[in-house]
Amino acid sequence: QLQLVESGGGLVQPGGSLRLSCTTSGFTLDSYHIGWFRQAPGKDLEGVSCISRSGGTNYAASAMQGRITISRDKSKNTVYLQMNSLKPEDTGVYYCAADGKSYGCATNRGVYDYWAQGTQVTVSS
Repeated sequence: QLQLVESGGGLVQPGGSLRLSCTTSGFTLDSYHIGWFRQAPGKDLEGVSCISRSGGTNYAASAMQGRITISRDKSKNTVYLQMNSLKPEDTGVYYCAADGKSYGCATNRGVYDYWAQGTQVTVSS
């Protein structure tokens, strides 16, 4: 059974950093693209970044661009989202998701079939 489990969310002060983890099971990272999304309070789900099955990365032209890095450790079946210089407007629920069909990875939510439960990130002093 294909599963994704997130961890690493929490409360951080403005300017701080967090690293989110997305640990997968039931498939290998060589077979699926993994995307990161976020939903701020009262706003739509927004694509943040993705890493392809071959390891290529893509960053959405969003407010987080330049402050995030996506990476993976295939030996641990885990994809990471390193977030730096966090701002209060980065507060929200962050999700990772898997796409096994597309040619390349994208930050379009519509192509992702499998989703994690979400992890809360709160940026506040």
